[in-house]
Parts: sequence; C-alpha cells; structure tokens
Amino acid sequence: MSQMTSHERFSRMFEHRDADRVPIIDSPWGATIERWQREGMPTDVSYVDFFDLDRVAGIQVNTSPRYPTETLEETDAYTITTSEWGVTFKNWKHVASTPEFLDFKICDRDRWQEAKQRMTPTSDRIDWEYLKKNYSEWRKNGFWIQGGFWFGFDITHSWTVGTERLLIALSEDPEWCMDMFNTELDMSIALMDQVWDAGYTFDSISWPDDMGYKHSQFFSVATYRRILKPIHQRAVDWAHGKGIKAHLHSCGDVNPFIPELIDIGIDALNPLEVKAGMDPLHIKKTFGDKLVLHGGINALLYDDIEAIEAEMRRIVPVSKEQGGYILSSDHSVPSSMSLKDFQRFVDLGKELGRYE
Repeated sequence: MSQMTSHERFSRMFEHRDADRVPIIDSPWGATIERWQREGMPTDVSYVDFFDLDRVAGIQVNTSPRYPTETLEETDAYTITTSEWGVTFKNWKHVASTPEFLDFKICDRDRWQEAKQRMTPTSDRIDWEYLKKNYSEWRKNGFWIQGGFWFGFDITHSWTVGTERLLIALSEDPEWCMDMFNTELDMSIALMDQVWDAGYTFDSISWPDDMGYKHSQFFSVATYRRILKPIHQRAVDWAHGKGIKAHLHSCGDVNPFIPELIDIGIDALNPLEVKAGMDPLHIKKTFGDKLVLHGGINALLYDDIEAIEAEMRRIVPVSKEQGGYILSSDHSVPSSMSLKDFQRFVDLGKELGRYE
C-alpha cells in the first residue's frame, strides 16, 4: 500500500478500514522536550518533525471570562500565575507534572454569574491571523485538523472552581453544574461556528473530560446520565451535524462509561489509561467495531525500552485490526524516556502498525 498522508490515515481509522499504517502521535511533557534537546534534538525543530510523527493541527478559541492574568511569583523551579478563568496555580518548570491549583475566583453561584457575564462569543476570541498563516499549509500537507472544545466536568473542577467544590455541587446543586457545563459548551460552539463559517473547516472536535482516576470514577453512571451525558450529546450532535468526528479525552478508569459514550455517538476515546485500570485489548474486543481507540500503551513502562517493546508487540497488532486505532501512550511521554528510546518507540510503531 502506498504511503498516505496523516489525513488519509486518520480518515481510514475512523472508517474502521486498513491504511498504510496506523497514525502515531504523542504528547511529551515540557521536561521531556528539555531532555531530548540535551540529548541531541535541535531546539529549532518540533518533536513531530524530528521523529516524523503524524501531523495533527489544532484550532483553539478563548471561551474564558478573561480575568486578568499575572505572574505572582517565579523561581528557578516554578512559577505561580493566575489564569483567565481566575485560577491561581503553581507550574513546575523542569518537572513533568500537572499544575498545583492554589485558589479559585469562581467559588459559588454568585461568582459564577459574574464570570458568566464576561463570557460572550465575540470574534476577537479567535486567532484569525494564526489561521490565515497556517490553514492552507495544513490542508496542502495532509494534516488532520482538530477543533478544540473546552467544557464539562474535568475542566470545570480542575481549571474553574476546584475539585471538592464541584463534586459536592454534583450532589447538592446539579443545576449549577449543568449551567456551567452548558455555558462552556455554548461558548465553544458559537466560536467554532464562526471559525467554520469563515471557511476554516476541520475534521474532528476533541475535548478533555477526565471522569475517572485509578480503578474508579469521580461519579456514578447514574449521575453521568442525569447531568453530563445530555451535554456530551449536544457536542457530538454538533460535530456530526457538520459531518465530522467527536474525539473524547478522558483519563482514569472510565470503563463503566464506555457504553454510554457509544450510545451518544462518540467516535474515538483516548487515552485508555492502563495504569488506572483500562485494558485496551478487552476494549478492542468488546467495543472495537464501534469506537476508535487512541492510546493504550502504558507510560509507566517508558523508562524500560525492552518492557515497552514487549507491550507494543502485545497491544498494537490486535488493536489495529479492522482499523480503528491511533498509536500513542496512555497519557503523555514522561521525561524518563530518552531520545534514543522514543525513536525506537516510533520505529517499532511504524513496523507493528503497518498493514500489508
């Protein structure tokens, strides 16, 4: 089979058909990039080009209340900053880690109403110059283009109001939760409609909504059905109405939610977090004809190239059957993986992921 573009590969996977090989993408931490640069990767070359990974472009819009941002503290090890969502958090500079969330401006219904008044889908929330500069090259070079939505449980608990506050609200004030989730989605849809109507079409929407952690979930299936599922459904319906795919990122053990996600028409699920309790081969066997699987390679093994090779030989040949697979880690590439070993990961992925 002749060599395909990334767009052709992704299209085949979503059609559950063979391609020349499975798409290969991944997301290294900043500390991982620093290590690779120390080990020889040029600083002026993207890791995607350096390793010849598949090309995926993202279109993002600003849905936030646009609170002022500032740096409150900076050291050699970390920065403490505020976000446009009114969150104060600490980011570590040279460590592969999620931020430490310190404070939240939106802490009750009244503060939410204040934030909501600041959330209007004006066109200046879209980076039109970025699209004008890059879009034609993406299409010319066969990129898969994703529109980014920003809504739901995950981004609300972590980036907006705080985990404990939202979990309590799911039980005691579900209407507030639904108002936040729906408003966030309304903003995403209104702005992405502007992007689409301006001629910058894309191939899928993707959004993060982590609903699980290690061997459990943040809430029950019944709570999902009552509060979040109808809002996920709206996002999927919007995508399918445009003739494009819906691609959900949901970390942790989300096994109980998979039938619900299929029911609303989710096309692809990422990252299939093995360390949290996801079994990509079982999911492939049970749901592989209905769902594109993206990820499923245990990042905890990435500091042992022999172990990761063995895992890839176990996972990839089965996962690629009848298409429907995108190869990557089950979260992101840790800084424990060397430049040489990631090159081996990519080379082996291209070998194992090839269709005859």
